[in-house]
Amino acid sequence: MAYHVPPLNILIVEDEALLAMDIEAMILDSGHCVIGEAASLRDVLALDLPASPDVAFVDIQLDGSSGLDVCTLIQERWSATAVVFVTANPKKIPDDFCGAHGVIPKPFSRAGLMSAMRYIEDGICDPPPASAQPSSFLASPKLARAWA
Repeated sequence: MAYHVPPLNILIVEDEALLAMDIEAMILDSGHCVIGEAASLRDVLALDLPASPDVAFVDIQLDGSSGLDVCTLIQERWSATAVVFVTANPKKIPDDFCGAHGVIPKPFSRAGLMSAMRYIEDGICDPPPASAQPSSFLASPKLARAWA
């Protein structure tokens, strides 16, 4: 299995511009690179990224589309990308998480997103993560078993 190497390439799929900007600032502060931003499935389809994303932060309810559909597209286009839903509606995520790694529930704090980012980085770069799962990140059942 190929592991990722920091700094990670991050894709943000969020239709609220201010929130996308906040997430981008936090990602940059954590030492990673934002290689693309999109607000819908159509925007993700149109992306021409300089590299494959290591992690994609995806909102569930997007402008005119679903984050679940975006997750499927990302997995088809960039199979090694870890998808993490960022949503105020975690109950809309199916039990299998559509193959996503987990969810960061909204609203989240800066500290919460940063600790989730460190945990995800640790897990995809040198699994399993050495640290305990932060309360700001809910792992999918499949990932929880793999990283236990």
